[in-house]
Amino acid sequence: MRAVRLAGWAMLVAAVPAWAHDTGAPHDEPPGWTLDPLILLPLLLAAGAFAVGWRRLSRRSRLGETGLRRSAGRFGTGWLVLAGALLSPLHEAGERSFAAHMFEHELIMLLAAPLLVLSRPLAVMLWAFPAGPRKRIGALAAAPVVHGAWRTLSAPVFATVAQAAALWLWHAPALFDRALSGSGWHAAQHLSFLVTALLFWSAMFARRTAPGIAALCLIVTSIVSGALGALMAFAESPWYAGYARFAFAPFGLSPVEDQQIAGLLMWVPGGLVHAGAALVIVRRLLRPAHA
Repeated sequence: MRAVRLAGWAMLVAAVPAWAHDTGAPHDEPPGWTLDPLILLPLLLAAGAFAVGWRRLSRRSRLGETGLRRSAGRFGTGWLVLAGALLSPLHEAGERSFAAHMFEHELIMLLAAPLLVLSRPLAVMLWAFPAGPRKRIGALAAAPVVHGAWRTLSAPVFATVAQAAALWLWHAPALFDRALSGSGWHAAQHLSFLVTALLFWSAMFARRTAPGIAALCLIVTSIVSGALGALMAFAESPWYAGYARFAFAPFGLSPVEDQQIAGLLMWVPGGLVHAGAALVIVRRLLRPAHA
């Protein structure tokens, strides 16, 4: 089953693209819903594939009914969070507010991604295909090259470094301003956040990852992302020209205040989620010693 994951995550990411914020809407109007077919249709495709696969599996066997219901609940919640981040007015609000932009990223990386990983949707989605294509996809995923690539990409240290690199590189002023000014760059930014978050949480939840290693990677991620958020929170001047051009952000905030709130959103919730997950893993690791 592990061999299916790399090909499956590629399918899921391709089905749920996180495109740029620039919708062309006037910035003096209240943000509205983003019903872009390039976002809406792939989201519906991912949901449809999971629903069809889940129905076939549930009809095939009742032995895993509880697990299937749990998987559906987690996938549904993660899908709703991801869809809300990409389609709701929050998505368009990110055009003019760095804090709104950051909140969208946090929803994708800290809530949607781990829920999608915990739902283990790839095996379920595989059953949406007819028997012939399903076997061919499974054989492709089991190929040594694909399986080896997945083990490398989902290794805890690699996934941790990849996510940290994506966060720090894309928040460098030059790259971030480039992403704000070009839809292709912005799509690459969002996709890199989603992909690295999926890889990171896959590594943290993998059975082959030692609990101590997972806890250490989570703590390191909490420190690395928290440090970046703290730098933003304590900055006295705006980092990004794309947001600095607005005299006042929503709610009467200046660009610096808007950036400071964005930094706090990265620093505090991000740190709490990663540190909390590390504590849960450490508790499980120590439980046998106190039994």
